[in-house]
Parts: sequence; structure tokens; C-alpha cells
Amino acid sequence: QVQLVESGGGLVQAGDSLRLSCAASTRTLSMYEMAWFRQAPGKERDIIAVISRSGDNRNYAGSVKGRFTISRDKAKNTLYLQMNSLKPEETANYYCAGRFNSTNNYASFLSRYDYWGQGTQVTVSS
Repeated sequence: QVQLVESGGGLVQAGDSLRLSCAASTRTLSMYEMAWFRQAPGKERDIIAVISRSGDNRNYAGSVKGRFTISRDKAKNTLYLQMNSLKPEETANYYCAGRFNSTNNYASFLSRYDYWGQGTQVTVSS
């Protein structure tokens, strides 16, 4: 079992930046395809960014492309999400997720993720 623990959420104003972190219990995080999701109250959970095992491949939802950056630090077994120019409508609980991927270096929005963090709340005031 892999445990994922998010941190870095908080209350910010519109236009501000935040960096979320996701620390993994495994030392082999480099074998995991990783992603960030978010879920606003009363809405479905949406995937917003994905990164491949190597970190070379990344994909973003259109709503965050150009403002958010997903990255990973293999030495620290940690996933990051740098969020810039935040908007009030991006207030949500943000989750990291991972899946063991020994077969390819994809970063796919269609992947099924097996491991989830507990989430970190991001609140953006107007």
C-alpha cells in the first residue's frame, strides 16, 4: 500500500499563487504515474494535471493550462502542483493520486488511479 499525504493548501486571494505537495510513503514513486484532482462542493472530482513516471510527459486540463505546473522530485518521493493566478472558482479540495505503471511512460487523463491522498483545501477569495 502506498500512502499519499498532501499539504500546502490554504486561503489566498484571487491572483495569488500556491504550491501543493504530495509526499509518498514509497521509495519507488518513480514507478508511478501521478495526477492531481480537485473537487469543489457539490461538484464532481475533476482531473487537472498528470505526470509520467519520468516526469518528461505532462498533461493539463484546459482550465489550468499555462497557470499550473505539475512536477515531481524523485529523490524526495514528492509530487508538486504549482498554481499561479488562482481564481475564486478554483476553490476546492485538491487530491493527489497515483498508479503503479511498469509498462509505459504515459501521462494519461484516462488512467485509473489506485492510491489517493486525503486532500488539501484551497480557498481563493475574490
